Amino acid sequence: MKISSILLLPITRTAGWKELQQRRPSIPMLAWCLVLPMSLLPPILLYYAGTHYGDDFMAGFGDRQWRFITTILFLAELLTFFVMGWLIHAVVNAERELSIDYQNAYLLAALAPLPMWSASILLLIPSLLLNVVAELVALGLSCSLIYHGLQALCERRTNDVITMSATYTIMAAGVLAWGLLMGIVLAY
Repeated sequence: MKISSILLLPITRTAGWKELQQRRPSIPMLAWCLVLPMSLLPPILLYYAGTHYGDDFMAGFGDRQWRFITTILFLAELLTFFVMGWLIHAVVNAERELSIDYQNAYLLAALAPLPMWSASILLLIPSLLLNVVAELVALGLSCSLIYHGLQALCERRTNDVITMSATYTIMAAGVLAWGLLMGIVLAY
């Protein structure tokens, strides 16, 4: 798959989505080859930032138990993938006008957090403001990925309002999960 197709996924429902759908990656392949390596980025980079920048990054940032926090964060990210795949399938199939199979639901669950995982690379720069802005932009891109992914991957699609409704429900659950993950980081 071309890099240009990957970059267009959050912008359009046509470019790249059909190619991904034709490849039909299995759920274990998505988990092992995409989710596992990409979900390692935030904990590793957060551990680096926490142990190297300390209080220069944020007050009280250096005094935390980063091994414990990042381990819990990593395990929570993996669990979130499986829960979100199930949630996408359940929410979309609850609508009478939409339908998605488990494989496409988990494909979308694997692709949606990619911008947020990628934005964690900016933790190499000790700027809290830059990292907050990057994560918020990445969250917006993830929401856009969900919307355009539903448009492309749903088997029956009659109305974009129904697709938007399903997207809002999934986004709300995703933002709640993201908030809980960030709460883990800030609580410890």
